[in-house]
Amino acid sequence: MELPWTEKYRPKKLSDMVGQEAVVERLQAYVEKKSMPHLLFAGPAGTGKTTAAICLANAFLGDIHHDFLELNASDERGIDVMRTKSQQRNEATSLKDFARTRPISGDFKIVFLDEADALTSDAQTALRRTMESYTTTCRFILSCNYSSKIIEPIQSRCAVFRFKRISREDIKKRLLYICKHENVAHTEEGINAIIYVSEGDVRHSINILQSAASLGKVDEQNVYQITSRARPDDVKNVLELALAGKFLDARNLLDKLMINHGLSGEDILLQMNREAMSLEGVPDVTKVGVIDLVGEANFALVEGANERIQIEALIARLMLLTKKH
Repeated sequence: MELPWTEKYRPKKLSDMVGQEAVVERLQAYVEKKSMPHLLFAGPAGTGKTTAAICLANAFLGDIHHDFLELNASDERGIDVMRTKSQQRNEATSLKDFARTRPISGDFKIVFLDEADALTSDAQTALRRTMESYTTTCRFILSCNYSSKIIEPIQSRCAVFRFKRISREDIKKRLLYICKHENVAHTEEGINAIIYVSEGDVRHSINILQSAASLGKVDEQNVYQITSRARPDDVKNVLELALAGKFLDARNLLDKLMINHGLSGEDILLQMNREAMSLEGVPDVTKVGVIDLVGEANFALVEGANERIQIEALIARLMLLTKKH
C-alpha cells in the first residue's frame, strides 16, 4: 500500500527542509560537531518540527533506529508516560529504562516527545528529572505548539528552536514538486487556493493536494469543495454588501455559503476576520470596527449562542457601523 504523500515526501535530511533556514543552520552545526543538547521545538502545526527531529535521528543514528524512541504525549498525558511502559515497534519499553541504558550504536540515544505541551505538570516534573539524570546516554527532543505550557525547568535545560509558518513561495514550490513527480493535473488557481486554505501548514497543504488529485484535477473548485471553505471573494462580498446597507442581499449570499459549502458560523467568522483588512475602498477605521464586531460574534458563539442569530446580527451591526462612520 502506498504511503500518504505527507510521509512519502517527508524530507529525510536537514538539507532537504524548506522554509526554516535559520533552524536548519543551527541544527546542522550540531550534526557537524556530532553532539547536541536537549532540544525544544516550538511552533504552529505543519511547520517541520517532527520532520526536523526525524532528520536529526537519521543524521546521528543512521538507518539503525534502535536508539530512537518516539512518543506522543497527547496519547498519555499523565505521569505514567514517564514511569510505565509504552508500546513501540511491538516492544514494551519504559521511557526511563530506555533513557538510562547505553546506546547500541552512536554516542547517545534520542527520545522524541511530540506534543509535549499536552503533558500534565506532574509528568513534566518527572521528565525534568529524567532529562537531568541520563544526559550521558540520552538526548531529548521535545515538540510543542505553545512553549509557554512547558515548565521553566525543562525550558532552561533545552536549546529552544522556534519554527515559523512556511511562506507561500516555499509551499508552492513543494506542491509543484509533488505535482511533477505524481503527474498531477493542476491549475495555478488550484495551487493558490491550497496555499490560502492551509495558512502556512505544509502537512495540511499536501493532504489537500492529494485529496484534490484523487478527484482528477487540482483546481479551485475541487479544493474549496474538499476543504468545505468558501472562496475569499464570496466572503468579501458578504462584508461589502453588509457595509453597503444591502442586508437582504448579504443574508441571501450567506445562506448560499452555509448551505452549499456546509460552513459553520465559526468558519464564516474566521474567513471574515481574514478578509476584513483586504476590503477595497473601505476606511481603516471601518475595517477595525468590522474586526471588533467579528470578535464579539465569535465570543458569543463560543459561549453557546445560536450561530444563525449571531451571524445575522453581525450583518445588521455592520450596516449600522457604516452609518456611524
